[in-house]
Amino acid sequence: MNTYLRSIGRFSCLLLCFLLPTHHIVVAQDAVSGYRNGMVVSAHPIASEVGLNILKKGGNAVDAAIAVQFALAVVYPNAGNIGGGGFMVYRSAKNEFAALDFRETAPGKATRDMYLDPEGNPIERLSLDGQLSVGVPGTVDGMVKAHEKYAKLAWKDLLQPAIDLARKGFPLTAMQAEELNARKEAFQRFNPMGTALINKKSEWKGGDLLVQKDLARTLTAIKEKGRSGFYEGRTAFLILEEMKRGNGIISYEDLKRYQAKWREPIIGNYKGYQVVSMPPSSSGGIALVSLLKSVEPYPLSRWGFQQDSTIQVMVEAERRVYADRAEHLGDIDFYPVPIKGLLDSNYQLGRMRDMNFNRATPSSAIKAGSPQHHESEQTTHFSIVDKEGNAVSITTTLNNAYGSQVVVQKGGFLLNDEMDDFSIKPGVPNLYGLLGGKANAIEPGKRMLSAMSPTILTKDNKLFMVLGTPGGSTIITSVFQTILNVIEFDKTMQQAVDAPRFHHQWMPDEVFVEENAITDAVRTRLEQKGYKFTPRGSIGRVDAILVGSDGSLMGGADSRGDDKAVGY
Repeated sequence: MNTYLRSIGRFSCLLLCFLLPTHHIVVAQDAVSGYRNGMVVSAHPIASEVGLNILKKGGNAVDAAIAVQFALAVVYPNAGNIGGGGFMVYRSAKNEFAALDFRETAPGKATRDMYLDPEGNPIERLSLDGQLSVGVPGTVDGMVKAHEKYAKLAWKDLLQPAIDLARKGFPLTAMQAEELNARKEAFQRFNPMGTALINKKSEWKGGDLLVQKDLARTLTAIKEKGRSGFYEGRTAFLILEEMKRGNGIISYEDLKRYQAKWREPIIGNYKGYQVVSMPPSSSGGIALVSLLKSVEPYPLSRWGFQQDSTIQVMVEAERRVYADRAEHLGDIDFYPVPIKGLLDSNYQLGRMRDMNFNRATPSSAIKAGSPQHHESEQTTHFSIVDKEGNAVSITTTLNNAYGSQVVVQKGGFLLNDEMDDFSIKPGVPNLYGLLGGKANAIEPGKRMLSAMSPTILTKDNKLFMVLGTPGGSTIITSVFQTILNVIEFDKTMQQAVDAPRFHHQWMPDEVFVEENAITDAVRTRLEQKGYKFTPRGSIGRVDAILVGSDGSLMGGADSRGDDKAVGY
């Protein structure tokens, strides 16, 4: 018996053996390399194994992604979801790209000032907790559209693993048990009729079985009826009943009208590598490519990993890019985002021109630029590559951990609190401290701006890297640093994912640092130049795959969580 199964106990081992074949489970994260037929990296070991089994049955990367998405809705309820949304970047074995936007939308009854009191001040937590914080979910329609366009296997076969896990239960990890216990009071407050996420008898412990029969019934409806199994019929009725219980405003028309959208991905270049990421309504692709363009002229590899000049250039680039994000980015269907102008190399070079190595640039002195107009932190990410070389990068979320805290009664799934990702009021930060303005104001049917950055890199038309992360406002900088860790600092995929991180987002004017990021000596020298360092917990949970020059696959599963890379 391998190390993972021993760690969750004999009973849990028997359960996993019943649900899933165990002979592919990879024990050590740093040993996940050299595979050639396929790889899955996700936030939960069971979900990763579900995806790998689909690959072994002849499914492609999209088949595996759909199965992993639904499995995460069961085994990773703090961010895996069917009541939320997300983004997918796809790369075919022929080096063709596509981007799928299944971000949530504002309900038809949403208004610009819906979270403000009569004096025009934000009402505390109204956009974060309860039914009024919920955007129209996009995940199910997104998976349906991905299946219609790219999948090989039958829809029902991709849903069945998640249904089995929900109906028969799965063993909680110690980290999950701790998180559910910490949320017990909130779950009780917003779910007075109860939910499977509450242990009524005692506290949850690692290895305890979480059975979600209501969720199994909902997933079965989606398996049998596809899109209409969620946006119409019984499930839709249950969502509407939940809205009535808590003054939510999602209507039947909102559900039936929701459509995920195929979009042209953002494509940029960094030192010979092609970088493919999400367009708006995600800010991720534009911001990531902008950051890479901003630092490209500087000799980062010569300066070294997290050395003074390296950090200065990265922080100053982040300061300027996040200022532009606040001003210029929003749902492109509602606002004319100046994509070409923001991605222009000369524009980014101009933004960095006033950087001074002798002192920090105060964020108060940085405003959004004027590009030419043409035209949760609790999130989760997974990366998949199949044996043909098709690749999928998906980031999906409920926004805050466990979203709105509302579990649809008799439906068994959590609803998002994505309305907080709109700019509730100009100059007022959201949950992640991000500012926004007109571009991201609330409008009916509009998608709220996101930082999610599912990304794929190629070199010489060959797949090079697939990556992404949760982390709210830190998503973009975590992906940025992971790419640089490999390309500039010669780290392996696992080393690049595990390396300590830092983050700056213009406002507040602070460099957030993980405990082991940036040495004390470097911090002291930079503080003398005016940089302020603020300790914080872990930043991001990157899940990534690197393709070696010989075509072998190397996984990076973030050690900050229960994440797991598996391959064959």
